[in-house]
Amino acid sequence: MRLFELDPLTRGCFLLSYVNDGTLVVQSKSLLDNCEALKRAYGVIFELFKKFGLALEHDKSEVFHFDRSHSKDNPPVDLGYAPYTGATPLKPKLYWRYLGFYFDRKLTFTEHVRYYSTKALSTVKAMKMLGSSTRGLRPVQKRVLYRACVLPIVTYGFHLWYFAAACCKGALHHLSTMQRSAALWITGAFRTSPTGGVEALAGLPPLNLLLHRLSERADYRFATLTLTHPVRAFLSRFNCGTIAPHPSLSIQTMSEPEIFRTSGTLFESDTNVLALTETLLPMNPLSRPGVRLMDRFADQVHFNDCKISRGDADKELKQRTKHLDKLRDKISENIGTYYAGTDASLPLSGWYQAIAASILFSGGVERWRARHVAGKVTAPDAELYAIRSAIVNATLRDDCTDIYIFTDSMASAHRAVDPSIHSGQGHSVAVCEALQTWFTHKDGQSITFVYIPSRLQWDLHYKAHEYATELKVALGHRPATSFDSLHMQAALSRGTSWNVLLQDPEY
Repeated sequence: MRLFELDPLTRGCFLLSYVNDGTLVVQSKSLLDNCEALKRAYGVIFELFKKFGLALEHDKSEVFHFDRSHSKDNPPVDLGYAPYTGATPLKPKLYWRYLGFYFDRKLTFTEHVRYYSTKALSTVKAMKMLGSSTRGLRPVQKRVLYRACVLPIVTYGFHLWYFAAACCKGALHHLSTMQRSAALWITGAFRTSPTGGVEALAGLPPLNLLLHRLSERADYRFATLTLTHPVRAFLSRFNCGTIAPHPSLSIQTMSEPEIFRTSGTLFESDTNVLALTETLLPMNPLSRPGVRLMDRFADQVHFNDCKISRGDADKELKQRTKHLDKLRDKISENIGTYYAGTDASLPLSGWYQAIAASILFSGGVERWRARHVAGKVTAPDAELYAIRSAIVNATLRDDCTDIYIFTDSMASAHRAVDPSIHSGQGHSVAVCEALQTWFTHKDGQSITFVYIPSRLQWDLHYKAHEYATELKVALGHRPATSFDSLHMQAALSRGTSWNVLLQDPEY
């Protein structure tokens, strides 16, 4: 590619390569000038391949013109190599298929939507042989089948055509027709039933709300890209990382009027990702295989879990309480064993920030307590913050030989020792660093996470719970946000929109 760029004949031409497929891109004010530039660039590519002992398959070549004008001019290209020479030039197609995406000349993506909506509708019709309103699959199974097998087809590449300023009313109509057929099959309703009603009964949100939610959730995934990822070259200075901006296609190189006139998925993502204050570390050294905490010290990290069945919950809770009391009495006898109750408070009103609290004990005596304002995060994120606080403090004590963490969120406990990309990754990295240092400096230490059912209101854990709920901190102008909290907010927002839509008599 570097040799191609250095050749003077390829000036103004971009080469994109994906595995064994190459794409030449040229821009000018005339389609005929583009054809000449493509011919020169293709000749350079052919000569370079020839020198490297490689071969170009000319018969697999395709050409496609993008044109914003109303002209229907669509000139062919004489590549200069058989079979596309002279009287048999390479003729452009009406639609261009690239990596499963269908492009048209004006980038309306109508063919893309038509193709995948038709494919999804055919899939729905084929599914009808699996059951009807009187036999076969139950409605809940039909719904699962539709969401697992049909929706991925419909939403493939939807970022190309679905964004804030896009004219996609016709595309949504095609998709709504398909989903109506699926909803009728799931519910077994009559064909004359209103679309909104059968969608609600089938538990299928309108596709415009579904796409909006998926779009918002995908925007935040830009934060998981490495600082040198090529996509960052197209983003603004706030999100470009350490990579140099693209010389002509970056948002940074655009003037304010150009930014104001331009819309698209990239612009939406560049703006929405700024709502995320959490820093994610995709290339964190502690997450490499062989270096991870659970790869090196798996025998020193234990989980004392308990599954409470619904059938005999009271009996199992009493047994769990006895087990916890015995465990507390046993570990309190050793002055070098530190144990902590951790909990988080997440007010349901939505007006206050989450609070993470930890209380550390040793020898039956309280040694330390702290609570932290976690921000606008989910309950598991705040629980992870509390666990981090307790572990980091305990590992700094010289006489600490064993650690016990009493928590009501075992999911957060497992996340605490997982430094890979996830919401609250910074807390997990801090825990892994502290434990690796602690395990390395001394032999024989261990850490145990003990599950406490929150309904027990058990001793150590309940003290941390009360300590966390005492503090109330307003959200403020810009509270800290986590990856999962923004995902949850997107889902709740679309759920609220659906509830409002259900009140509309025309729905």
